[in-house]
Amino acid sequence: MAGIYIHIPFCKQACHYCDFHFSTSLKKKDELINALVKELELRTSEFKNTVVETIYFGGGTPSLLSNSELQLIIDAVYNNYKVSKDPEITLEANPDDLSKDRIIELSKSTINRLSIGIQSFFQGDLKLMNRAHNVNEAKACLEEATKYFDNISLDLIYGIPGATNEQWIENIETALSYNVPHISSYALTVEPKTALASFIKRGIVENVDDEQAHEQFHILKEKLEASGFVHYELSNFGKAGYYSINNSAYWKGKSYLGIGPSAHSFNGKQRGWNVSNNSKYIKAIQQNELPIEIETLTLTDQYNEYVMTGLRTIWGVSFEKVENDFGIVFKEYLIEQSEVFIKQHLLYIHSEHLHVTKEGQFLCDGIASELFKINKT
Repeated sequence: MAGIYIHIPFCKQACHYCDFHFSTSLKKKDELINALVKELELRTSEFKNTVVETIYFGGGTPSLLSNSELQLIIDAVYNNYKVSKDPEITLEANPDDLSKDRIIELSKSTINRLSIGIQSFFQGDLKLMNRAHNVNEAKACLEEATKYFDNISLDLIYGIPGATNEQWIENIETALSYNVPHISSYALTVEPKTALASFIKRGIVENVDDEQAHEQFHILKEKLEASGFVHYELSNFGKAGYYSINNSAYWKGKSYLGIGPSAHSFNGKQRGWNVSNNSKYIKAIQQNELPIEIETLTLTDQYNEYVMTGLRTIWGVSFEKVENDFGIVFKEYLIEQSEVFIKQHLLYIHSEHLHVTKEGQFLCDGIASELFKINKT
């Protein structure tokens, strides 16, 4: 089984914290959609004997596309690939695009999962982040979406400068009041060359407080687990039967195709990424060329990637898989490197799998990097 990710590189406006590839101009939208369809046609050989079980529209803001435009791309997947009987088809959407009529229209399409970018239920937070929606739109879209969609995820951001723990608790409780079965939550990070980084440097916005973000992460975990959510990946909480199949495939090392400008692909042995430029992407595809750079992963790279992704999940890192896929030397190295973190109660071993403890979760990526092998094999 595998997945197809489709990057829609358009947004109404730029969020201050975002460093993803997008354009606020829709001038090339029609050409871009045609190029997406053509890229799907050009890359069929990569999934020749593979069944597609997830189709994921990310961005950017995929909800800027009309239903007919989205369906054109979905049809291209069905026309060129083997698709499972009941695939998970996710649309990332912003609240300001989800009017009642649009939600009803989407509910009649093949899209069966919505991932809604709420981020916060406080207007001050939304203004700081330069989100296109307001609090009333966030609440109204959830009120309607939950009437027509069973499988809904919403995004929340913690560690926002000036946002107290009390506000964060209110954010979580507001999200829970809509009975959505999945919540993704991320710490606000200051990426270079973003507006947020500039504002902090100039003293317009206070810097992110890592200690407060750490506190809010544990508040989030406690609140959601008490409400029946499983913390199945570092940033993701789902009720039984509602884990993201698309994202779980990434963390389990399954293959996926990334379609569109800046989209990434992975087949277990190679990683590829398309050019992050709409015009160059469109021109190359029109000339039947794939504007993609490919990196072949060494055995060490593959081991490091498995440790990074596996440690973030409830499934952990399997010692048996490490030995079978990479060799006994890698297994012994992993055991040796993990000892210090086990003594610090940041890692533990259960059923021959290495896991992070509750105390280690917020530090997970840093711990994983200490388990990496540096020498190339």
